[in-house]
Amino acid sequence: MEKHCQYCDAPIKGRADKKFCDDSCRNAFNNQQNSDTTNLMRNVNNILRKNRRILADLNPEGKTKATKAKLIEKGYNFQYHTHTLATKAGATYTFCYEYGYLPLDNDFYLLVMRAE
Repeated sequence: MEKHCQYCDAPIKGRADKKFCDDSCRNAFNNQQNSDTTNLMRNVNNILRKNRRILADLNPEGKTKATKAKLIEKGYNFQYHTHTLATKAGATYTFCYEYGYLPLDNDFYLLVMRAE
């Protein structure tokens, strides 16, 4: 029984456990499998990366305060985040990967970095 390449369907010669006819087909197949398949996914991932970058730029020390206006000026999108963390004291931090914020009074935010 002749095996065929998983990407281009060409006949495979060589080892019995080979799945692709050459490295370019293997790379193309893996790139196709790992790409963001829809525009929505790609757009959400771009927004999350931008939000993380903004929080990282405004918080080089690991803990600081910033105004909501400053975050919006930089382009932060408050609708997108990766997770929230509720503390025992009742505070809810919103995170974008390892960078997060806690809303304070007067449109201020406490910016934090979660070290794991």
